[in-house]
Amino acid sequence: MLCALSVAGLRSGIQAQQYDPALFAGMRWRQIGPFRGGRTVAAVGVPGRPPVFYIGVNNGGVWRSRDYGRTWTPIFDDQPTGSIGAIAIAPSDPRTIYVGSGEGLQRPDLSVGDGIYKSTDGGTTWRHLGLTNGLQIPGLVVDPRDPHRVFAAVLGSPYGPNVERGVYRSTDGGDTWQQVLAKDENTGAVDLAFDPANSQTVFAVLWAARQAPWEIGSSWTLSAANGLYRSTDGGTTWRQVGAGLPGAAERLGRIGLATSASAPARMYAVVGATKGGGLYRSDDGGDSWRLANGDERLWGRDGDFNEVKVDPTNPDVVYVANVVTWKSVDGGHTFAAFRGAPGGDDYHRLWIDPDDPNVILLAGDQGAVVTANGGESWSSWYNQPTAQLYHVATDRRFPYRVYGGQQESGSVGIVSRANDGQITFREWHPVGAEEYGYIAPDPLHPTIVYGGRVSRFDWITGQVQDVSPEPVRAGKYRWVRTMPLLFSPVDPHVLYFGANVLFQTTNGGRSWRTISPDLTRATYAVPENLGAFASLDPEKGKHRGVIYTVAPSPRKAGLLWVGTDDGLIHVTHSGGRTWADVTPAALTPWSKVALLEASRFDTLVAYAAVNRFRLADLRPHVYRTGDGGRSWMEIVQGLPSNAVVNAVREDPARRGLLYAGTERGVYVSFDDGGHWQALRLNLPPTSARDLVVHDSDLVVGTHGRGFWILDDITPLRQAGEAAAAPDVYLYRPAGAVRVRWNENTDTPLPIDEPVGANPPDGAILDYYLPRPAVGPVALEILDRSGSVVRRFSSADTVPPQDSGLNIPSWWMRPSPVVGSGAGMHRVVWDLRYPPPAALRHEYPISAVYHATPREPRGPWVLPGRFTIRLTVDGATLTRTLSVTMDPRVSVASGALGRQLALALRVVDALSRDSVALAGLQGLRAAVGRAREQAGAPALATAFDSLDRQAAALESGDASLARLNGQLVDLYGVIEGADVEPTAQVEAAVRDWLGVLATRQAEARALERRFRSLTRRLQ
Repeated sequence: MLCALSVAGLRSGIQAQQYDPALFAGMRWRQIGPFRGGRTVAAVGVPGRPPVFYIGVNNGGVWRSRDYGRTWTPIFDDQPTGSIGAIAIAPSDPRTIYVGSGEGLQRPDLSVGDGIYKSTDGGTTWRHLGLTNGLQIPGLVVDPRDPHRVFAAVLGSPYGPNVERGVYRSTDGGDTWQQVLAKDENTGAVDLAFDPANSQTVFAVLWAARQAPWEIGSSWTLSAANGLYRSTDGGTTWRQVGAGLPGAAERLGRIGLATSASAPARMYAVVGATKGGGLYRSDDGGDSWRLANGDERLWGRDGDFNEVKVDPTNPDVVYVANVVTWKSVDGGHTFAAFRGAPGGDDYHRLWIDPDDPNVILLAGDQGAVVTANGGESWSSWYNQPTAQLYHVATDRRFPYRVYGGQQESGSVGIVSRANDGQITFREWHPVGAEEYGYIAPDPLHPTIVYGGRVSRFDWITGQVQDVSPEPVRAGKYRWVRTMPLLFSPVDPHVLYFGANVLFQTTNGGRSWRTISPDLTRATYAVPENLGAFASLDPEKGKHRGVIYTVAPSPRKAGLLWVGTDDGLIHVTHSGGRTWADVTPAALTPWSKVALLEASRFDTLVAYAAVNRFRLADLRPHVYRTGDGGRSWMEIVQGLPSNAVVNAVREDPARRGLLYAGTERGVYVSFDDGGHWQALRLNLPPTSARDLVVHDSDLVVGTHGRGFWILDDITPLRQAGEAAAAPDVYLYRPAGAVRVRWNENTDTPLPIDEPVGANPPDGAILDYYLPRPAVGPVALEILDRSGSVVRRFSSADTVPPQDSGLNIPSWWMRPSPVVGSGAGMHRVVWDLRYPPPAALRHEYPISAVYHATPREPRGPWVLPGRFTIRLTVDGATLTRTLSVTMDPRVSVASGALGRQLALALRVVDALSRDSVALAGLQGLRAAVGRAREQAGAPALATAFDSLDRQAAALESGDASLARLNGQLVDLYGVIEGADVEPTAQVEAAVRDWLGVLATRQAEARALERRFRSLTRRLQ
């Protein structure tokens, strides 16, 4: 270990360091979408309040709708976990909500939780109630008459044995828990139900299931441990029931249970079994059962689905959720499709309103939908930003697009910045890859995207071509769900693809060659975490792995690192001609190498994120080598003990700055992994499966909340300098692009339409104050000549809201605020001069909720170099800011300068018009006072005539006020696009400036006449 430290740690010369989070606390993650729902397994409504529903999403947290699913709001984002398996509302107190974390399925991509949570105020605040080691809690029921009496079905670890399993009961609202039904360390509880007529009678389903470390053929169950249980004394004692149900001989699997409110003796069960699976019915309260329907479409894939519900008013109306949701009106004998689609919507949970069975909440792999008319129409799941993504990639276009495979739905290519001020449904599209695949944008052909195993998508035609090395699987190679696919960073013609061997193409998939042998383990000992389930493996532990990650060096052609899901790391320096096994000794079989990162600064340095979750190991594992793989050091200090690591990335601009995507969010290290600290900020609790750095943005793909971007990570790159600064620190800006933030010309989207956020509108300027400022803080932008272009100050008064505007205030963008308190502050300069002196202010029809700027805004500055000057308590700091033009804009040399010159002439005209108007208003006030002193009727009549002329010049048809509006209109034409001003616009400027000169002359004439009249008063 000391040797590893000397090579992998101190060799880089990076000082071990953690920094005060206040240095970067002003940064904010920005959600971009897509707004297409993800796997949702918890769903419940509120009896007596039909518009209100709650859903729990896999790594997406808890959401509430108050409008029948029209909109959804997250209410769990300040909690440590987002993996949700169950939600229960106390019927006697709907403000009491219990949440069980850990989704409770048997899948290759699941996440676990950390116990039970409770809210007593309808979801505003939450309290953790324990059962932390239960990991998966798929069932909760609350006594209909007592909100403090609750039962929890604790399933336990999906990958290994653990003691905290079974049925738990609390009679004090979750303050304490008692295990009331348990079998062994492998068997958990998966479902619960009360007898509708008597809450002292409780039903529970036990299920012993295990996922193996490998992906194919990895779900097993111990049938002898599975079964249905009933307690008739409130959960104190239990007896197995279920005569007529399949048993161990029939290889019983999972059971899903439903009771009937209108006929309490009637029960239904969806039963998974190798023999005799189907929908079963009981008419004696669960003592005996008979098969009602054996159609496999009702009960297949019982590791995923076993949901059945009964109409609360009719025991013969039964719903079963599976790949399709089915409905029976004859007690389960026949079924008709209720909701579904080709490809499989995959439904997990039903809730039927006990007061109105036409109101149904249905949750599945695509999200949650609501019907209020018995299924005739439904709300949408395209309003839930809960996509479960596996990997993330970006292209080099402007604005850049973000790509990933979305579990259950397909693939996504979405812009990081939209032309219309916000990222809507119009700004993303599938790109032809399967749901769990990598996406690889072609660096040489911006409209071509590769994905999955392997497809080629063309943005122009929309066509998808299969270019896989093995178009039809023949067994020659091994394939799993997620296979690495990426271009070489040093040769953009080279595309790599991993199976159990590594493929390479240099012609876009028209042909491939194999550049490695099988790089997976040939033999291994059966992993201990399989325990009692190992005997169920038909291959007896002979499964083979695949390449799971490929990391080409950004510095050296032919240098590649390869990691496998069965725990090996290989490296080649010859483009694949020879390979060396450089696996760290700590990597036991099936320690999945989730992601490798080759350093951009040193060919001997690489990083490995190792995910041992499927070995029942929730600890973080990140390794670093500094000697080409000869030795490795584990670098996890500061990561939580349950933060399974999915990805580690190196910042391309600052050596030693690393980012980790974990099951507990995003973490950052400033000392090459020596110490880690949270980078959560406003990111909700979710699984960060992958992240990439795009220029100065950090982009993360989450497995439950879609894509998020941390705009401008300058404060992270300069955290060391800021921490070492003796006092105030002004961060070096990353640069800004002059781009029109919103080019929509039509009516805005309604505010309840789901949208992602655009990046800040302008240059991001950051500074850090170690203590509150005594005086005002000033932030100024200067041009090359040293002239102040724009000035912001903490002493600025917030402009009053425009009175008389005929729009709601929620459309308006807040004014920039310069902070003077201790900590990091972020100010956005919109790359404009100060607004002109307009009398009329408007908000354009192309509005954006809470982000619509008041028009007119100041003229655009020209691209170039500017100086940022920060003044705090007598100290002045400066930095240089580079502003570049939107690369999509093609304009003749000098055209923007001529445009600016023309705009500034109009701005000056508006200023002169405003001055003249103010003088005219003062003149009329003076005229009024003089009129009161005029004794002679003739003199009074003269003052009245003067006032009428002044009034006409102030606000008449040929007035200064009207001219102000006309100049504003002319200014809008000039500033409307990044183009050369037209000849007619230039002529209009000359004409209207001539009109202004006339109006000014008229005003001066009135002033002279007033002075003449006042002399007569003397």
